[in-house]
Amino acid sequence: MKLKMQSIHFDADRKLLAFIQEKVDKLNHFHDGIVDGEVVLRVEKNQTHENKSIQIKVNIPGNELIAKTRKQTFEEATNLAVETLSNQIKKHKEKIRGGKSVKFTPDTSESDEELYS
Repeated sequence: MKLKMQSIHFDADRKLLAFIQEKVDKLNHFHDGIVDGEVVLRVEKNQTHENKSIQIKVNIPGNELIAKTRKQTFEEATNLAVETLSNQIKKHKEKIRGGKSVKFTPDTSESDEELYS
């Protein structure tokens, strides 16, 4: 999947970008129609240790899914954001299937012989 990555207030190294790409690529296991994505990495200026935030957007046909998390490391934030997106994808697929699925229950009140005689 093609990802546009942007880092704010720092320069991200290749290992981090490769890690993020690998994790986000795993979302294709849940939905094979993911078009592209965007990742924004940011170092927040606050007093807490959890100052690394990541926002991941993925575009699927007819929808855009977004997850934003903040943790102590970018790796932790990435793992949590990808898990959140996988849950969103699953819910999206269930919603689509739920609206289109039709359950067939055969009418057992009449036998086949009565129907065709």
